[in-house]
Amino acid sequence: MNILFIGTTEIIVIVLVVLLLFGGRKIPELMHGLGKGVKSFKDGVNGLDDKSKPTDANTHTDSNNPTSQS
Repeated sequence: MNILFIGTTEIIVIVLVVLLLFGGRKIPELMHGLGKGVKSFKDGVNGLDDKSKPTDANTHTDSNNPTSQS
């Protein structure tokens, strides 16, 4: 018996319990908040990755920028 396996029946039971606890109107708000939290987490992780890489403003030149020198 695998404890981590979740079948269709278990998913249906979980969805029904969530519906009973929170109601149909509250679930979209919960999912919206969950989506914002996941996005914030991903942005935070990506921000840590960007900060760990040293960047130098002088190494990047833009040909469309008239102030940059080639």
